[in-house]
Amino acid sequence: MTRSKKTASAAAPTQRMLRVGELIRHKLAEMLSRSEVQDDVIAGHVITVPQVRLSPDLKLATVYIVTLGDSGTDEVIAALNRNKKYIRGEVARSVNLKFAPDLRFRRDETFEEACRIDALLASQKVRQDVDKD
Repeated sequence: MTRSKKTASAAAPTQRMLRVGELIRHKLAEMLSRSEVQDDVIAGHVITVPQVRLSPDLKLATVYIVTLGDSGTDEVIAALNRNKKYIRGEVARSVNLKFAPDLRFRRDETFEEACRIDALLASQKVRQDVDKD
């Protein structure tokens, strides 16, 4: 019994998707740290790019963004979307692909989710259940 390519790629990213995602992430982090994107909103925030996920055909890149203190993330995403054409062009020059991926900017909620889980594990009710054993 074999799995089709479509379900296999949807389940886990391929090695190439991961590698290209990391190349894009590094380029974006470099651009943001060097203030290459000329925008007052972007310049006024410390932005981290923890992850870039690519579609299986490498034509769509979802860029996850975190701002320091989680303040102004929506404004930063709007500013990145305003400068998407320039950012995409710079990424295309540094990452050698047949097609430059279209960039989508999203808020990264994995840190918030991890804090929520930590709070649940530290709650009194959970500690009572653990102490029973």
